[in-house]
Amino acid sequence: MDKQHTTAFRVGLTGGIGCGKSTVADLFAARGASVIDTDHIAHSLTAAGGAAMPALLAEFGPAFADAGGALDRPKMRALVFDDPGAKARLEAILHPRIRDAALAAAAAATGSYVMFAVPLLIESGNWRERVTRVLVIDCPENIQISRVMARNGLPEAQVKAIMATQVPRQIRLAAADDIICNDAGIDALAPKVERLHNFYLTFSAKMIGLRSHRL
Repeated sequence: MDKQHTTAFRVGLTGGIGCGKSTVADLFAARGASVIDTDHIAHSLTAAGGAAMPALLAEFGPAFADAGGALDRPKMRALVFDDPGAKARLEAILHPRIRDAALAAAAAATGSYVMFAVPLLIESGNWRERVTRVLVIDCPENIQISRVMARNGLPEAQVKAIMATQVPRQIRLAAADDIICNDAGIDALAPKVERLHNFYLTFSAKMIGLRSHRL
């Protein structure tokens, strides 16, 4: 695959907790997209020996490392949930590193196009300018809640509290170029992904043609 083809067209995939972003990303990857998951990058940065750990421990103290030397994620989650200042300090450390790693991965991608999976794409501000189109994975809020309760074993009140920290559903939908409604299981989801994947291939090919014409 021509590297110029891969990097010219970039999709930003996002959605609220429990909407099925990872499932959809996997379906696009199976069809040839280069999926770059910023959550996976964040986990790598905060694993034992991760590139962000020295700065995190310098900022928050050694108590925020677990017994294995990785970031104590539950402890950090509890801190930033109640302290907006701590959240801003955490993001100041992680977000630039996540961005740089994601863009480096995109530059090396060999798929038919690049898809960034970014849970907080709308909230993070300048991610929008890095992608050609925004794809939002959506489902009714009651389905979000039931999925997260089943997956993570969290009580309903805690799931709702997490959802309240994310951008409201209607704002997310208003920012979308494309929307996949994931409310009926994998059998209904796959054809939607297939149609949108084919659209992205066509869109990407047109972009390459336009770029080539300008050269």
